[in-house]
Amino acid sequence: MSSEILPPAQPAYILRGHSAQVHALHFTLDNQRLVTGDADGWLVSWNLAFKRPVASWRAHQKGILGIGSWGRDCIISYCYPLSNEQDDQQTDTARDSRHGRDNKLIVWRLGPEDEGNLENTLPIDAKAVASSKQPWILHILTVNTLNFCSFAMCNDGMPQLNSNGLTLLDKGTRKPILVAVPNTIDSGGIDLYQFPSESRAAVIHADRNITTGMVMALAILAETTRIQVAAGYESGHTMVFVQTDPGASFTRLYCANPHRQPVLSLALSHSRDYYLTSSADAIIAKHPFPFVKGVWKTELKPLKICQTKHAGQQGLQIRSDNRIFSTAGWDARIRVYSAKTMKELAVLSWHKTGCYATAFAQTGLVGSAPAPQIEQTEPESVSDPTPSAEREHGAELALTKQQSSVVTSIQQRREEKAQTTHWLAAGSKDGKVSLWNIY
Repeated sequence: MSSEILPPAQPAYILRGHSAQVHALHFTLDNQRLVTGDADGWLVSWNLAFKRPVASWRAHQKGILGIGSWGRDCIISYCYPLSNEQDDQQTDTARDSRHGRDNKLIVWRLGPEDEGNLENTLPIDAKAVASSKQPWILHILTVNTLNFCSFAMCNDGMPQLNSNGLTLLDKGTRKPILVAVPNTIDSGGIDLYQFPSESRAAVIHADRNITTGMVMALAILAETTRIQVAAGYESGHTMVFVQTDPGASFTRLYCANPHRQPVLSLALSHSRDYYLTSSADAIIAKHPFPFVKGVWKTELKPLKICQTKHAGQQGLQIRSDNRIFSTAGWDARIRVYSAKTMKELAVLSWHKTGCYATAFAQTGLVGSAPAPQIEQTEPESVSDPTPSAEREHGAELALTKQQSSVVTSIQQRREEKAQTTHWLAAGSKDGKVSLWNIY
């Protein structure tokens, strides 16, 4: 009996609207929104229930390197710089318009209630004219983006105290975060900032005993007074640093050099015990990250090195259930691997040009509340003394209410499906974003 050959997987949806290559993707609002960023500095927030844009604006004058979310009402964007040639080509007006928005990390207020005040014209239809309406800017931080390294963030583990020294437990307040970025002066160093104070919390200096080159990728995790940072470098090295007390210097715990080319991406597992690195070479490596145990119990070497035979994989992302991870390839392929065995599980091919970013929707969400049921009652057999005109008007109101309830029910079902689908998003050089429903 001949084995059945299955047709190649196809994306469930294609989001079209960017006129430049898509470099960053981020799911937010419990998978209800997907925020995408391109090489022209545009951010687009998509409603995944209807696959339509709900907000679009030019956040920077150059490409988006990374996107994050802070709570339910803040989006963080991070750009890479203009080259000297590109900067010379800018007019004075253009320079003025981009003042404060390039080489910056910006925190935007973008909750569901803010979307109605913004435009949703897509970049491809905007004729390269910046939107006049933008979300409210809450914070701006000058950063060193010459590294072409994105930022990393986590919740600040330090307890927040009030003026009386008591711990604040207000769930309505936005929790402080720590953000790791390349050092402003030393391209091999790392700066840690705390938000909302915008203060520099710590500095990790470049290792003078090892030639690492620039920082290329970062991950950070904090718990009470302990902070751990994983970094990937231009030389192919990767290191883990730890700070056990506020104000103390960071100590290097781990150093490995599994790659022959610069590290392109780095992803920390949600179980906090390992992280992955990918490079311009064909290697994907798994490294120890013993944050929970607090004691180094592994040898100072990678846990596993996988020779994939596919060079140029970046955009590493690990799904929230720690079962699979994904990469975006220069060969226009999105690859899915087992997080446990690191074996290739699927190759997703639709884009014709190179892919740069991937993102997983969060798994395990229960979705929205069920739609309210419309109560059905049997008409009574007694005669109705109400005039016929009033009865007809009442029937029209009841029909309108019922139709509105049906529409609301459909919207809720779509939102619940969007929340619970195991989306994998991929951004490509062609300006398109493919949405895949896998595993």
